[in-house]
Amino acid sequence: MKNIPLFLSLIFTYVIFAILLNSVGTVILQVINEYNVTKTQASVLEGFKDLPIAIVSFLVASYLPRIGFLKAMQIGLAIVALSCAAMPMFPSFLMTKILFLCVGASFALVKVSVYSLIGILTENAKQHASVLNIVEGCFMVGVLSGFWLFGLFIGGDETGEWLKVYWYIAALAVINIVLLQLANIDDQQSNMEDNHQNGGIKQMLSLVWIPLVLSFILAVFLYVLIEQSLGTWLPTFNNEIMNLPSNISVQITSIFAFALAVGRLSAGGILRYISWYPVLNLCLIAMAVLMLLVLPLTQGLEDHVVNGWADVPLAAYLLPLVGLFMAPTYPAINSVVLSALPKHKHASMTGLIVVFSALGGTSGSFITGWTFAHFSGQTAFYLSLLPMAALLGLLYVFKQQLSKPIAD
Repeated sequence: MKNIPLFLSLIFTYVIFAILLNSVGTVILQVINEYNVTKTQASVLEGFKDLPIAIVSFLVASYLPRIGFLKAMQIGLAIVALSCAAMPMFPSFLMTKILFLCVGASFALVKVSVYSLIGILTENAKQHASVLNIVEGCFMVGVLSGFWLFGLFIGGDETGEWLKVYWYIAALAVINIVLLQLANIDDQQSNMEDNHQNGGIKQMLSLVWIPLVLSFILAVFLYVLIEQSLGTWLPTFNNEIMNLPSNISVQITSIFAFALAVGRLSAGGILRYISWYPVLNLCLIAMAVLMLLVLPLTQGLEDHVVNGWADVPLAAYLLPLVGLFMAPTYPAINSVVLSALPKHKHASMTGLIVVFSALGGTSGSFITGWTFAHFSGQTAFYLSLLPMAALLGLLYVFKQQLSKPIAD
């Protein structure tokens, strides 16, 4: 591994965005309670986060090497710091939408930069897969800490008390801007001195028609659809279906993030020795089995009184464990496709990853929110079994395409 200090700065940046991006479920619960918006209205927050990720990534991903990856990350962090500071100053549902719009646009810059720099910092495909799983695992550690950070500010008598958390996040963003300024790397190295980058959006679109890439981006779309449909609505599911108080509903969702973190960090070691394909197949089957076993336990809990952690029903602890089996899929297939492509195509490929991840996240959140509002929380979560089955089939197609040569 080259340049360990820079690697740690990348992780710190990723953790900051992990806290914000995965706070959507928490914020949805708060805006429903404090701003009197409906579930369907609140579900648009996922779109305000994800659509800017898709649009900005599509427009600028291939040009970031010219700007410099570190500079792009600093720009993203600066936008986030300003929007976080504005949240407690102008509390409203509109400001919440603006915040997630800014976070989404900034994350497009950050994710493309982080993934591209991992390609520079690692030396072979196995190291790339391991490092990418570690980085994504640390992302989930950030998600986990975010649930507890927000939970500390939720539950007070004063309306809007939870908004104070954004002052701390803004401060973290400013600190990391300084850390990245001190990173010891030549930005010209990030440009990779390759005239292939001049293709811009055209190069990104050309990648879509490669069968390997097409099967991959469809798999990414379905995976993120599943992850966001469950993760975003889990706090509301805990609150309304399992009758947990708001603060416990948010904090117990941290089990989902913890499970994802453990799964990804563990996969970073496992995938050094075992092929990704059987591991991911077993994980998808385990996810479906767990959902089928646990969701029936969530029936009839609306009248269950929860005064503290001792009263929390078993299902509330078991359901988030689906993240343990879900975890390895995303970083594993990302690493496989990036390792199969020349490094000068990594920025464009990462742009596609970000675009289809964002579209999958928005679709999953909206479908789940609409189903939750019009049918039930259980029905909404049972629907996730359909994309799980489709993803199982797509992974087979993806594996078959890997054996075919790719034009440089």
